[in-house]
This record gives sequence, C-alpha cells and structure tokens, in this order.
Amino acid sequence: MTQVSCRDPNLVMRLARLGSIHQSRLSFMRILTRRMADESWRFEQTEFNIDDTGVGHAVYTAFGPERAYSLIAYAHDLPAEKRSDRVIAEAWDATFTLFDGIPTADDIERLSHNIPVQEAGRVSGSELSVSRANRSVRLWEHVVSALASGVQPDAAQLDAVGYLMRTTAVYGSGKLGAADREMIAGRPEFRVPFQVEMLSVYLTRWFVRDLVQYMAGCRAQASGKTAATLAPELARSLGIGNSTGLGMAPFLLNHPVLFSNWVAAREVALQRVRGVETASAKEIAIFQDIFARNTRSVANWHSEHPVQLEKLAALHADVDMIAAKLADEGLADRYPWESLYQWSAQALTVEGQEWLVSLLLEPYGHLVDDLAEAMSADNTATFRIAGAMTVARLREVLQDVYGWALATDWALPANKARAWYVSEEKLEPRLGERFEEPIEEYEQPLAPGRDATQLFAALAHWPDETPIAEFLLRHPEHRHSVRRAQIANRAPYAEIRDNTISQDVLPIDMLRCKLAFFGAMHFDPRSDRWVRICMYGNAPYPEELSLRDGDFWVYPDVGPDATRDAAPNAGEG
Repeated sequence: MTQVSCRDPNLVMRLARLGSIHQSRLSFMRILTRRMADESWRFEQTEFNIDDTGVGHAVYTAFGPERAYSLIAYAHDLPAEKRSDRVIAEAWDATFTLFDGIPTADDIERLSHNIPVQEAGRVSGSELSVSRANRSVRLWEHVVSALASGVQPDAAQLDAVGYLMRTTAVYGSGKLGAADREMIAGRPEFRVPFQVEMLSVYLTRWFVRDLVQYMAGCRAQASGKTAATLAPELARSLGIGNSTGLGMAPFLLNHPVLFSNWVAAREVALQRVRGVETASAKEIAIFQDIFARNTRSVANWHSEHPVQLEKLAALHADVDMIAAKLADEGLADRYPWESLYQWSAQALTVEGQEWLVSLLLEPYGHLVDDLAEAMSADNTATFRIAGAMTVARLREVLQDVYGWALATDWALPANKARAWYVSEEKLEPRLGERFEEPIEEYEQPLAPGRDATQLFAALAHWPDETPIAEFLLRHPEHRHSVRRAQIANRAPYAEIRDNTISQDVLPIDMLRCKLAFFGAMHFDPRSDRWVRICMYGNAPYPEELSLRDGDFWVYPDVGPDATRDAAPNAGEG
C-alpha cells in the first residue's frame, strides 16, 4: 500500500457533496445485518395475539451471542381520519418498543398502556426504543385483497411504493424514559450508532409481513377460501417506508463530533482502498459484479422532484462514462483504485464521484469494516472549552474551518434569508423566511458560519497572546462559536462548510447525508425540505439470514446468486 491522504474537509463538507453521498459498507443497516449473519443470530416469533380486526400484540425476539432483544408490537384498528404522519399525531396503525431481553406478561401489560400513546406515555430502562408506523393504505388493501383471493399481489404496485408500512418516528437514547445510550453503548452489538433503531426497524418489517398475511387469512376464512402465501421474492422486495422532514436536518449541526466520526470513517476507508497497490482477481470480480448490480439499482431509481431528476440524469451519464472507461482501458495494474478515483474527480459530477466512492469500498471488507467501531462519539471531552487557547490560535482555526464564511458578505439579505426555529404548533423544526415572517427572535443557533464570522470580528482588537477564557469573560455570547471552532479543530469533519441560512440552501442535502449513513437508497425528495425513503428493501428476513447474503442485499441481483457466494469473505484472499 502507498500513503494516500484523506480528502480535505473543505472538499468533503460542502452541502452539494454531502447531499450526494450514497450508502456503503459503513452504513448502519448493513453493519447490523452483516453482524447478525456473521454471528448466526437466532430469531423467534414468541407471541402473536391479534384478532380478526387487526388489534392485539406480537413479540419478535432476536437472540445474539450474549443477549436477546424483543420487539413488542401493538396493532391497532385506526380510523382513516386519525391517520397522520405528523409528530403531533396521537394514534397510529402500529406502535412498537424494543425490549432489553424477553418481556414477561406483566411487561407487555404495562407497556400496552404506554407504547400505543407514545409521547403521552412513559417507559423504563428496560425499553431501548419507542416507535410507530402507519399503513400505506392503498397498497395494504391491494395485498390483503389479492392474497385473500388466492393470488399474488401485483409486483409493479409493490415496486411503485416499496413498503406496506412507514415509520413516523423511531426514538431511542432515553426518549420517554427509555434506556440512555450510555447504558448500552459498551455492548458489542450497539457500539456502532443507531443499531438499536436499525434492529427495531428490521424486526418491524418482519411483523408487518406477518400481519398482512394474517389479515389476508382472516378475510379469506370469512368467505370460505384459503389465502395465498405471499411469495418470498415479493415479500423481500418490501421494506419499511419513512418520510423524513426538517426535524432530522439540525441533527448534523447539533452533533458535530458524532457527525465527524461518521464522515471520517468513510474517508479513512476510501484512503485505505486508494492505497491498495494491486487488486486480486477476487477483489476485481467483486467490484465488477457490484458495479453491474449498482448500475441496475440506479436504473430503478425514480423521482419526480426537479432537483433529484437533474441529479439522476447526471448519475446515469456518469455510470455510462465509468462503464466505458472500464471497457476501454480496464483497471490499472498498480494502484487501480487510486487511478480510477483520480480520473473520476476530473471526469464525473459530484453525484457520480460519491457513487463511485461507495462502490470502491465493496471488495474490501477486511480493510474497512473495522472502522465502524469508531463511528460513535462521547461528547464529554469536547464539550469543555479550552480556555488557555490564545486568541491568535483561535483566529487560525477560524480561518481554516470557516474561511468560506469569512469571505461571505453577511450584509446581503440573500446570505441570511432563512432562519431555523421550532414550530410551537407542530413541535417540529422549521426553516422560515427571515424577512417575511416574525421569527428572528425565535431563531435556533444553526448558522455556525455566520456566528463564527461574528466571533472573528469580535476578536479583531484583542492581543494575540490573550487566553480565550479572558475574551469569553467579556463576551460570553460567543461561547457556542468558540466551542464549535475548537471541536472542528480536533474533529476535522465536524462542521458543514456551507451557509445553512442562505436563500439557496437545500435542507434535503442534510437529510440525504444522514439517511445515507443509515443505509437508505433511492431517495425521493417531495420538496426541498422532506424526502421519502425505504429501509431494508430486498434485505433477507430473519429466517433467510443464514441462507442469503447479509451484506450485499442492497444491490439487485443481475444473475443467479451473483455475489451471494463471495459476500461472506469479500476482499479476502
């Protein structure tokens, strides 16, 4: 291997690039399914007490090497007029909790009074997450009706929607009294961020498949018929939907160390792969196979949003250019991935470049998968301000991290046209028009570039050798900006290096970035402020994990068992 530098944060942390990131080996869904397959987790449906109206509860237990976790699902008969995906909704088609261990009858009874009401209830340290979901009504009815009639549902309709239920929230980390992350972060299966939530959604998908089959059976029985069993390949095509709005966008700004660790893991992974001197025949075969499958995935990606349509058109052209280059020139004998990456940086759009970055990691699980363990964060050490830092050093940091902001004319209305605030009515983050709405006094501190510029100006007449603690005694209003700058000085990918309150800002760039780290694909923006996704589409169900690939399931097959045999040992030998 040769020494290749990680990419510059000034390149990586621009919103246009963050909004072009794709899922990869280091996405949280794939980390979980890979672990469960490698460790031979065992799964059981331990209870299914639901009546013919679809009301009741079910329990699904996952047995890992040391511990068991149980999804307790409560199914409800929800009137159509009460169905809403808003945070302020008070009823859902199904509600869930991930329980630490195997629940007793008393646990299920206790939780039956709390989980169905979500925010109006309270849980305990035995519960790890709380979530809820609503049906995709038309597709749900189509599937139940078809199976009850003894036939399979229409595959085209399944593909058009992609899910039978969509989550409207999946809460962990102490929400409503659930276990704080610190209580479970030391467990191997939960060291990687969001593994509790990903496990909850994975088991929810199993419950949804069983519930729709059960409801079809009830309807068929009522008419003296026998329901068809949903075909495994059709069931596998269905994931769990999610519509994510502005509530997720501030997360990346409010968790700079965690965000830096996510991006740093991906960048170090790319660095390692670019440094590979020669690729083995097996590694090249895996790359070629995943390239073909990912090409098919891109072809299946549809959206109606103008921004996404433009990006998809560019990605299609980029994929064709990569295919032509590989066909005409093949891979270089020495440092093949560095050569391909350097070509892509000049030839492709940002969307195509980041698509290729994820693809380059696929043959090299043995080089990059260990980086997942570094993706969590303890903010304690970084929260305290280093008061001994001098004014001169802080100026240097500000010029390095916020150079783009210092060059921005913040007096121009276009550069501060938006303001982040929390809606009192909807209890959700909003991005309003600063000069058209009376919201400025409610603005959230989500414009770090502007605030850093104000800090830089306030430092102008302070002597270089002055400790920053002395400055903050006189100007405590700049504490948050000093803290962010010091964090970014230690965590290079902590700060988005773009204007988050510009008239041109696209919040969907932040949403897509976070969702890509979750493992989402085929992003379908519905506006510049919310995006629709599907989780675990095409993933193996629990009973299939030992038979099918637990890692490369995100890519559609292009031939019989294309990568399935190679997947468990990808990149070895």
